[in-house]
Amino acid sequence: MPDPFLEARAFLAGLDPDWARHIEAVGPCLHQAKPTREPCEALVRAIAYQQLHARAGDAILGRFLGLYGQTFPSPGQILATDFEALRACGFSAGKIATIRGIAEATLSGVVPDYQAARAMDDEALIERLTRLRGIGRWTVEMLLIYSLERLDILPADDFGVREGYRRLKGLEQQPTRKQMIEIGLSLRPHRTVAAWYLWRVPAL
Repeated sequence: MPDPFLEARAFLAGLDPDWARHIEAVGPCLHQAKPTREPCEALVRAIAYQQLHARAGDAILGRFLGLYGQTFPSPGQILATDFEALRACGFSAGKIATIRGIAEATLSGVVPDYQAARAMDDEALIERLTRLRGIGRWTVEMLLIYSLERLDILPADDFGVREGYRRLKGLEQQPTRKQMIEIGLSLRPHRTVAAWYLWRVPAL
């Protein structure tokens, strides 16, 4: 089976010896998008994991899906769900307000459906969705990477991306968001694959 990220790997490995060693150590990029997910679902999932370790996010999301027989609920079902039931899943009051806001915005058309979102420019979608309460740039970038299969996204606010770069380069401090954006310019047009590899630096 051909490697869909072969070109991106070769590009990144050619940047400098640090990247080359890291990519050799990790091996092929196993990034997997979930293009069947509607933006509403992708945003709610991203909110569930926001500022949490993956295991905690998995547990909260599992309890949330359990309310609906393990299938992802419609916006109407989310709005009809009792606050205390959502609270019992492990969501904070702020996250519940955000999730309900996403559901309402989906019903009103502010959150586009999958086909409409695919047709939108990255920055236009980010600008539109970050107007919603509790939706920051990182959340929309996760939607772009995992649901819309965009291959040139570097989440500059992401702790794992910045920490991965710090360790990759042996820096004393993480680069700032602004510095990470600047660094990302040299990673174009393969910033999504670069992020995938940076997320795996601390694990080695």
